[in-house]
Amino acid sequence: MDHAQQLDLPPTGEELVVLLDDAGRPCGSAPKRQVHHRRTPLHLAFSCWVLDEHGRTLLTRRAAGKRTWPGVWTNTFCGHPAPEEPIEAAVRRRAHQELGLALVRLDVALPRFRYRAAMADGIVENEVCPVYVARSDDPPHLDPAEVDAVRWATLGDVRAEVEAWPYAFSPWMVLQLPQLLDLPLMAGS
Repeated sequence: MDHAQQLDLPPTGEELVVLLDDAGRPCGSAPKRQVHHRRTPLHLAFSCWVLDEHGRTLLTRRAAGKRTWPGVWTNTFCGHPAPEEPIEAAVRRRAHQELGLALVRLDVALPRFRYRAAMADGIVENEVCPVYVARSDDPPHLDPAEVDAVRWATLGDVRAEVEAWPYAFSPWMVLQLPQLLDLPLMAGS
């Protein structure tokens, strides 16, 4: 029996994530609250870096109540598309839910980004996680269950901070940053 079959059916309205096989193909779904643990199955996610008109990126500090990497700084936001939900629709949905942002432009920057990272307590993130770059000039309105602080920074400043204090940032952000720095989508930062 695979991992998805071992899980209980979710109550109505519960957030589901898309489970993936080793080749990155969808193979089921599971309730998000049951997926992140010491043996987290591979699943589909996304990550987004929002830039403003000055080329600065919006960094967020994950809320203290988050199951994974609470209280660390990260790129603008991340999330999981629901089964059958197009990833770009999920990115726009989460931008609005977490930060009240309408995205003016949305481009995939790292379509095949994949990572696995374990927290000190053993909880694991294990995701195929396409990385998007978006533009927005909206002022952020935080969902306190997701984000407890924000700040705008140049990518040069972010790079220096990550080099000096990598453990203050999410592992996916630390892995994404060097891959993003030279992309034309990030120009002006």
